[in-house]
Amino acid sequence: MIWEISGLIWAFASGSWCHRLLLFAIWSSFFQNVLTLQTPLELTHISSTSLLEASPPKSGIFRPIEVSPAVIPHYMFPGKSLPPMYPTYPTTYDPVLTGRCPVNFSAISNILDKTASDCNQLYAPVLGNVICCPQFSSLLHIFQGFYSINSDNLVLLNAVADDCFKDIINILASRGANGSIPAICSVKSSNLTGGSCPVKDINTLEKIVNTSKLLEACSTVDPLKECCRSICQPAIIEAALKILGTQSFADNDKNHLDMLNDCKGVVYSWISRTLPHDAANTAFRILSACKVNKACPLDLKQPSEVIVACKNVAAPSPSCCSSLNTYIVGIQKQMLITNRQAIICATMLGSMLQKGGVMTNIYELCDVDLKDFSIQVAVADGQQGCLLRSLPADLVYDNSSGFSFTCDLSDNIAAPWPSSSSLTSLSLCAPEMSLPALPTSETLGNLGCRGGWTDLFVPILSFFVFGTLLF
Repeated sequence: MIWEISGLIWAFASGSWCHRLLLFAIWSSFFQNVLTLQTPLELTHISSTSLLEASPPKSGIFRPIEVSPAVIPHYMFPGKSLPPMYPTYPTTYDPVLTGRCPVNFSAISNILDKTASDCNQLYAPVLGNVICCPQFSSLLHIFQGFYSINSDNLVLLNAVADDCFKDIINILASRGANGSIPAICSVKSSNLTGGSCPVKDINTLEKIVNTSKLLEACSTVDPLKECCRSICQPAIIEAALKILGTQSFADNDKNHLDMLNDCKGVVYSWISRTLPHDAANTAFRILSACKVNKACPLDLKQPSEVIVACKNVAAPSPSCCSSLNTYIVGIQKQMLITNRQAIICATMLGSMLQKGGVMTNIYELCDVDLKDFSIQVAVADGQQGCLLRSLPADLVYDNSSGFSFTCDLSDNIAAPWPSSSSLTSLSLCAPEMSLPALPTSETLGNLGCRGGWTDLFVPILSFFVFGTLLF
């Protein structure tokens, strides 16, 4: 060990300043690794069964927790109060079907089961925007493609669509889903018909659309890239515009917008018909996640009382914080949202307050966190906000604990106060970045690092050998 240290000291004293900098970095890394090994980081896992018993850790990294219905506040579900720590289980029965929908539903049983779970009777009202409705929409796309597998049509006729839609809802309800899914998700049987789209058969679509390009873009959707560097979404829109017979239209043209959405449904049907059900469901859920995470789903009323109480505040004020807290408590009773949605909601509310004349960051003054914008779940010392992950998620069913979902406890950060009252600049996607050019031999020479690298080889090699033996 003495030889290795003396070798490094010799190289440090005799080398150029660049050599010295490199050796200093290596030496610092060595001691940092030793310190890390001596003081391992404690990870704290909070399970659903211990939420009402254990005290929260004072420090450390929170892992996601599984939340069962027992820890959901009762005020969220009027008339459905549950005893604490008693899990819920789906009530299943044999559905009564119309008999007029010529589909073998058992062939898509897995997707039906997943949808029934994600739209659980108890959770659907508060998880509709993030989990239930995206999965239900995906089910309809897959059903539409499956229905047309033995025909040339990519849509259903109106009468058949009504019967099939009723059968789908009845099957889901018989497997424990909420019977009010159409109202929760604002979906009708007409979503299966192609609406006003001029192209509804597979032959015409494949003549107009570059289906190879469409399939390549949407067969595998990257959940980390699609929302910011979209590949599948533009391909679907391009295909829909082509079968619509136009290249573009004004954003405020509602008729054309409705037609575009109808044609997008036809394109979704073609994708569902082409891809395996699981692959199509995964792709559609990712696309839905991109969409829902671009907007705040909360109903933000005009914060008039907060503006009056906080307009001229420059320091922590009990009346201001009390008014803001009362407003946020009303928000917390609406629904569970994702971490990205919470950022947008906090920014929108801050913008509304700024437009009313509240220029001070009252989020900071009143200790408002992102989690305060979502439903609060019961924990040992009271309640804590639950933010869902922005990536697609499903409810999980377990025979012992019933249904559960995951709260991401790593988002315990302050709510962002907008830099201005305008939301036009708000973006959750990182800007494009370019790496600096690699240094040339001339620049290396100018920096004093040209040549002499062999002087460092022996002490560095012995240093790493010593480090390997030590650990």
